[in-house]
Parts: sequence; structure tokens; C-alpha cells
Amino acid sequence: MSLPDYKSPGKQSSAAAPASPVVQLNVGGHPFTTFLSTLRKHPDSKLAELFSGQPKLRTDTQGRYFLDRDGSHFGAVLEFLRSDCVPTENIQEVHREALYYNIKPLIKRLEETPRLFGELVGRQQFLSRVPHYKENIEVLIRIARAEAIATRHSTIMICVLRTEEDLGFYDNAIGSLEADKESVVTFGPWKAVPSVKDLLDCVKTDIESQGYRVSIEPHVMEKSFLSRSYDYFYKLIFTWW
Repeated sequence: MSLPDYKSPGKQSSAAAPASPVVQLNVGGHPFTTFLSTLRKHPDSKLAELFSGQPKLRTDTQGRYFLDRDGSHFGAVLEFLRSDCVPTENIQEVHREALYYNIKPLIKRLEETPRLFGELVGRQQFLSRVPHYKENIEVLIRIARAEAIATRHSTIMICVLRTEEDLGFYDNAIGSLEADKESVVTFGPWKAVPSVKDLLDCVKTDIESQGYRVSIEPHVMEKSFLSRSYDYFYKLIFTWW
């Protein structure tokens, strides 16, 4: 495993092995100074590999070893290597960097924090039991963008079937829907404790995490004495401006 070859327009050769136990780093434009032993603390990490033997990195114009990563959260990674201190902020971002550098003790400690534990063990385990969840999120975004021309809002109908019994009524429910039936995106059923509201919260969270503004409200169907009213439908509203 090695980092990509970072080349500049001019001729440049690999940096020589550090002559000093103190190492100067440039991580995406953020300068850091640390001991070589700190970078090598966990022998199976990518950092230890990069700085074992002949360094596998290029240097910048000031002779600092260059890592082509966003350095905003590298300080938290470095602090863990120095003192085993686990950050309390930007947990997900630091976790991403810990995965990249393959620092397994930090990965484990971060995944034990309440926020990541709840996300990985609770929410993601639930969503893995909702059929085609990720694909449905992509479809919702694609439909919304297609309907965004010269409008402030895009409204998409979603159908949430909590149980196998609900699924049995799907054909009747979709037949009673007055909206465009072709663009309805259906979720479920699933075998897990979380409710329909929990599923809708996940849909909203995952779409907003991509930078969109959305809201969800129940779709109220006209009641009829001759047919059953179904409460499976919700309106997902994208706001563009």
C-alpha cells in the first residue's frame, strides 16, 4: 500500500530518509511538526508505512513532507498518536481520516463513541434491513432535480409500507392515489423495530447530508364511503431557493 505519486511540473525526486527524529509535514496546506516515532507508533498504519525506511512522499518547496489530504482534522489524528486522546468534535470527519490512515486503535475508539455507535450499530443496521434504501435515495434526488426547472419546489410522492400486511394492500393503495403513480418511490417493508417516522427521519437526514433542503409531510387523501383510505403516502418537498 502506498500513496499516489505526487508530481510537480518540474523534475522532482523522492525525498531522502529523515535525518532528524523531528519531521515537518504539510497536510493539504496545513503545517505540522512531530516526532518520526509518533508517526510510526502503530506499525500496521499507513503513516507508519509511509515513514518506514525510504519515505514514499514528495516534499514541498520548504522541504516538508507533503500529504495530499484535507489537513483540517489531521491535528486530531496526530493528537491521538501523541497522547491517545480521542476527539470530542468532528467525530465523523476524524473517523474518515483514521480509516484512510488505517489507524485501527483510533478507528475502534471513535466507533465506540455514542454518536458513531448509534450511527453504525443503530441507524445503519436498521437501514440495511430496508430494501433498496440507498437506491431509493438516489432516485428521489434524481427525480427532484429533473422537476426543478423554473420552480421553487419539487414535490415527490413516497409510499412507506411498514409491514408485509401493508404490502398486501399496495395495489389498492396505489390505485386510489390521484397523483402521478409512475413517480412514486416506495420504501419497505422491513423487519426491525423502528417506525415509519424513524424511516422518514432517515430519508430526510440522508438527503440533507448531500446539501439539499427537504421537508416531509403526510399526503392527505380524500375519504370515500365506498373505498378504504390509506395512510402510506407522504410528500417529500425539495426547496431550491
